[in-house]
Amino acid sequence: MAISIFACIVFFFLITNVHGFYLPGVAPQDFQMGDALMVKVNKLTSTKTQLPYSYYSLPYCRPGHIVDSAENLGEVLRGDRIENSPFVFKMRESQMCAAVCRVKLDEKSAKAFKEKIADEYRVNMILDNLPLVVPVQRPDQENVVVYQHGFHVGLKGIFVGSKEEKYFIHNHLTFTVRFHRDVETDSSRIVGFEVKPFSIKHEYEGQWNEKARLTTCDPHTKRAVTNSESPQEVEAGNEIIFTYDVDFQESEVKWASRWDTYLLMADDQIHWFSIVNSMMIVLFLSGMVAMIMLRTLYRDISNYNQLETHEEVLEETGWKLVHGDVFRPPTNPDLLCVYAGTGVQCFGMILVTMIFACLGFLSPSNRGGLMTAMLLLWVFMGLLAGYASARLYKTLRGTEWKKIALKTAFMFPAIVFVAFFVLNAIIWGQKSSGAVPFGTMFALVILWFGISVPLVFIGSYIGFRKPAMEDPVKTSKIPRQIPIQAWYMNPIFSILIGGILPFGAVFIELFFILTSIWLHQFYYIFGFLFIVFIILIITCAEITVVLCYFQLCSEDYQWWWRSYLTSGSSAVYLFLYAAFYFYTKLEITRLVSAILYFGYMLIVSYVFFVFTGAIGFYACFWFTRLIYSSVKID
Repeated sequence: MAISIFACIVFFFLITNVHGFYLPGVAPQDFQMGDALMVKVNKLTSTKTQLPYSYYSLPYCRPGHIVDSAENLGEVLRGDRIENSPFVFKMRESQMCAAVCRVKLDEKSAKAFKEKIADEYRVNMILDNLPLVVPVQRPDQENVVVYQHGFHVGLKGIFVGSKEEKYFIHNHLTFTVRFHRDVETDSSRIVGFEVKPFSIKHEYEGQWNEKARLTTCDPHTKRAVTNSESPQEVEAGNEIIFTYDVDFQESEVKWASRWDTYLLMADDQIHWFSIVNSMMIVLFLSGMVAMIMLRTLYRDISNYNQLETHEEVLEETGWKLVHGDVFRPPTNPDLLCVYAGTGVQCFGMILVTMIFACLGFLSPSNRGGLMTAMLLLWVFMGLLAGYASARLYKTLRGTEWKKIALKTAFMFPAIVFVAFFVLNAIIWGQKSSGAVPFGTMFALVILWFGISVPLVFIGSYIGFRKPAMEDPVKTSKIPRQIPIQAWYMNPIFSILIGGILPFGAVFIELFFILTSIWLHQFYYIFGFLFIVFIILIITCAEITVVLCYFQLCSEDYQWWWRSYLTSGSSAVYLFLYAAFYFYTKLEITRLVSAILYFGYMLIVSYVFFVFTGAIGFYACFWFTRLIYSSVKID
């Protein structure tokens, strides 16, 4: 009881840190002319290493006092580290060539900058909850601009007449703040935050001080930085002067629509075509499978009933022949109950998350909201996990419900937690901000032990008190011998074949999801994703039922585990596709980064296996009870 109360306190603390979700366009902030605009800095990110670092891990200009913004649980798990910065704007007051500070590089700081430039790290900033973007013209299409998140720390290049590669830092930033002005109140709302980075070796007159006048960038002579023709080299002993411009531009874009440019996908036409094409193919195949199955099954039931009515049957054949064994408990029934219950838990978490995301509650403007919601939903769905596992356990003639509740509460989360802990230790060894702090790790354990585990036991208690589901036919005392099966009914072959169709329903959408995760892009087409999710459920259920029917017709009554593994095998193809994506789309070169990628994708594939396996199992569970209750068996 004490740990449950403590868990509730931790949960309340986490909720208060979320700052409250909001739909895009509901919580605008108005600024009057001259109001201070505080620019915040976020983590440094790289698609080559996948290891985020805090902004001040590099010797950038610092404010007088660094203040960490309160991150929610999802932001911490994503590696976000949001802090204040020395960049301070005034609303609708443009600035030119504002000097931030001067930094003199030593060996250590020069090496740090060079490493981040070599790994193509990007600097991420935030203004009024809008991420900083770099507008880039698409080379293949005129008048089409795409937005890249954050700007590169620097670039590599070679001076004319030299063969040695040099490192140059982006030390001048030209910001553009777009705002929408209310004519009546003259207040403004920020609708865009863009930057163009430049590298320039600044020069100044006399000794350096805060009021030193730059000759390379001077507001008095209207000399602005427009190119990087004389870049600032990164070498020990060099001094770097950081400067910035800020320009305010009025925009017709309203506050409610300010995220549209961020969420606009570069390959929108291909994306729409691919999704629709995939949906049509899967729906067509599913319709054919369902029609064939129903027609065949209807004919079989009619024939069996008709034969028995006229007492013309001399010998039973096909699936009816194994009616005395079809509901015989499988091997390792406890494990099956645990995985079935965990699958229900994952299904409930994904379903509710999808619904909230489709309604707009988990928009990208609420950083970390999606991950926080999924984690908390999984914790509270422990109630369903306990109920489903105990209900099935009692149906399989189990008596020790506390044992099954304990396994359900600990088996799946323990495997995931151990894998996550190992990966987090690797990230910690790289001194990355992506490493989850001890306090957050402790909070996760409290959520698990203090909320999820008690809910699993409560669900198991409720489920076990329910009367056991009666089998439609009696189970014989002596197990029937299973005849030799055809090669295509081999368990491994049929299981692997069964996973192809469910994977085919999601693999195109999977490409965009992987791109958003590993290439740091926004994903916000949850409407399409929800449709694909429904198609996945239907496909998993139908393909498993069809293969289960063929298995029973071959007089093989061991369908319990095979039904789970048939649809669950789609996770194998998901992991293989993740490997294909790694080698074809990503530029990861470090061994540590590769381990992190495959480690996290292994966890995702494991969750996908449990989720799809449960769908297939419960579809077959319903199907077998339906067909054996529809025929007359003496």
